Amino acid sequence: MASPFVDKVTVEVKAGKGGDGAVAFHREKYVAAGGPDGGDGGRGGDVIFRVDDHMSTLMDFRYKRKFAAGNGAPGGGKRCTGKDGESIVLKVPRGTVIRDSESGAVMHDMSSGRDFTVCRGGRGGWGNKRFATPTRQTPRFAKPGLPGEAHTVTLELKLLADVGLVGFPNVGKSTLLSVVSNAHPKIANYHFTTLFPNLGVVYIGEGQSFVLADIPGIIAGASEGAGLGHDFLRHIDRCRLLIHLVDVSGCEGRDPVEDFDAICEELKAWGPELAGRPQLVAANKCDLLGGDRSNLERLRSHVEALGFKFFELSAATTQGSRELMLAAVRELEHLPPVTVYEADYVPPEPELGSPDDIRINRDGGTWYCEGDWLSRLVASINFGDYESRMYFDRRLRQAGFFDRLEAEGISDGDTVSIYDIEFEYQS
Repeated sequence: MASPFVDKVTVEVKAGKGGDGAVAFHREKYVAAGGPDGGDGGRGGDVIFRVDDHMSTLMDFRYKRKFAAGNGAPGGGKRCTGKDGESIVLKVPRGTVIRDSESGAVMHDMSSGRDFTVCRGGRGGWGNKRFATPTRQTPRFAKPGLPGEAHTVTLELKLLADVGLVGFPNVGKSTLLSVVSNAHPKIANYHFTTLFPNLGVVYIGEGQSFVLADIPGIIAGASEGAGLGHDFLRHIDRCRLLIHLVDVSGCEGRDPVEDFDAICEELKAWGPELAGRPQLVAANKCDLLGGDRSNLERLRSHVEALGFKFFELSAATTQGSRELMLAAVRELEHLPPVTVYEADYVPPEPELGSPDDIRINRDGGTWYCEGDWLSRLVASINFGDYESRMYFDRRLRQAGFFDRLEAEGISDGDTVSIYDIEFEYQS
């Protein structure tokens, strides 16, 4: 029995918390006043998505939906830095689109094969050795580690294929895929034999090949959830070209023109863009027509009047299959590459806590500031980037942070310490 095909799941991912800095003092025989030597905490582990080309489904996420990386270890004495938390790597099929569940925005398209870090671990806190100065030689405090990022994401598999086979069940899509490619789909003479998309590579000649996908289960009403088509219509989004198979044999008493129009309506209902996707129309099972070719000619006239190229085909005997594949190659030469979704996710501004809850403590010329709001803000800033630093400064000013410092008596040249960030204050 084929394993269930899973192509859309929602999972919760959380990076590790940074380890706390240590408060420790050097103690050694014959060494007086060894001084502070508390080490920094380790960095929390990341959550990383990685492409696995041996996977074709998101089945691994069907039952386990929560993933958390390891926390960083706390610092130790003798200036020992805590061990970094263990990152976790989640493997997904190529073509998986990662979206923010709340907004639906694209965070990353796993089509290129590059790893994507969806959640970064929190920074480790500084140990007390970091706070030693000529005037403060025995600091008895350290900084806690910062929390790691957390997201709820939706993983949506959109197959990477150049050409998609569409049509009603049992029109011969799997048979065609098996005779023109290296794929071996299950083939049987009943509806919904194919329960999940199949991919195959079609080799035409030297340097000429393309990926062909059998998109199963599309019937009338598929775009509204009928049949299996609602689950698999999303896979057509990436197909550059469609081959629309229609059964013209009349074996099941169906009208080929009505079938063709019904599938076109479902594609249009799913997304207006699909209605304009280039199509080749193939009348299949022509070997079963006998002397009555009325269905074939009616479909030919209807399709060509709409501007589509029409082909006669018998997938079971391979008659016409070579000509159809050659036509597909010629069409692909003029079409844009497979769609890759651009990331449009914008991280929300940190809102945990309130700027009013910031705690400010003075020790000589150093002002130590902490609080949930500050912690989340620092964790979201890339201090290696100028614009990100300017955003950090702007958020502090908007929150009235500098006004509070001035009200409490800060002077130019004093040091402001916000977790593991320190800067000299200038009014």
